[in-house]
Amino acid sequence: MRFFTLTLLIISALISATSALAHQLSTAYVKLNINDQGLITGEWQVRLYDLEQAIGVDSDGDGKLRWRELQTRADSVNQYLANQLVIHRGDSKCTLVLSDEWKIDSHFNEAYLLVPLRAQCALAGAIRVNYSAFFKEDAEHKLLLNLHSDAAISSRVLSGSQREIDWDVASGSVWTTVGEFVYQGMVHIWIGIDHILFLLSLLLTCVLVRRGGQWFAQASVRRIVINTTWIVTAFTLAHSITLSATALGLINFSSRWIEVGIAISVLFIALNNIFPLVTRLGWLTFAFGLLHGMGFAGVLGELGLPADQQLLTVLAFNLGVEIGQMAIVLLLLPLFIFVRNQIWYARYALTGTSIVIALVAMQWVVERWIG
Repeated sequence: MRFFTLTLLIISALISATSALAHQLSTAYVKLNINDQGLITGEWQVRLYDLEQAIGVDSDGDGKLRWRELQTRADSVNQYLANQLVIHRGDSKCTLVLSDEWKIDSHFNEAYLLVPLRAQCALAGAIRVNYSAFFKEDAEHKLLLNLHSDAAISSRVLSGSQREIDWDVASGSVWTTVGEFVYQGMVHIWIGIDHILFLLSLLLTCVLVRRGGQWFAQASVRRIVINTTWIVTAFTLAHSITLSATALGLINFSSRWIEVGIAISVLFIALNNIFPLVTRLGWLTFAFGLLHGMGFAGVLGELGLPADQQLLTVLAFNLGVEIGQMAIVLLLLPLFIFVRNQIWYARYALTGTSIVIALVAMQWVVERWIG
């Protein structure tokens, strides 16, 4: 019973932490293009909620940000932003100018302010970008930075722990970009609570066998490993297909219904652990994996794909997802193998954990359906 209690506590903490992150994800986007004359042009997209937290844009305090309020605070917005993004080339600081020709955009149903920018830099040397916006208000804030020149292209992520990057304009940065996208793939499965709970629901029964309407411990570790390999391979193959196809623009479905489908997949697998309708999960896992792949592609779309490295960055992100997924499997499966012979595992831990997961998934279905 201690294991059961500990499992529920871990799930509860994971749900609370990741749900908070998902609902308060603070991300900004900067695209920079540099020409042979050292002129940088681009745009900066900033979440309106982040601006409100940083400088207070909502002048009437009604909780709604209006275009008129943004215009009233234009000087404060420009002054704040201009102080948070510093660009150098070689030993010289670039002269940054933010345009007043603002637009409104959106990412994942969040309103964003799009600010065109330009900067005049020296003609030679590496570009250094230093970013410091919104970290005081949100330590988890991230900047997704896309850098382009005739000779090189790079996509980087700046965060509270890495606020500065150097970019060699004269040479390609393929491996830096690959490493960044592998890392982002790993991170985004680890913070994707719905994907984690889907995997957890599958792994719970990989160490068991169904006989006479009841769950029993699977005696053969070899059989457990084979069954788990089939299920994980089906999930991996499926989400790799749709992640790649969606990211490359070959298929396109509504993100809202994809998220609803992912929530339903978690709910079904959790309930199937309690009331087994399907005992051979390979093809079912493959079908649900197609949905999860499209969900991963939404994250990759937000990171942005370099125009001349699309396939490479998709493969790198996919590899990161697989590494993150295998880390979860290698962490949980040995633990489940170790405790599978305990009578409380099949009777209580499996049922109790699956009920908690099902309740969470049911809440997601409702929220995403009406949201």
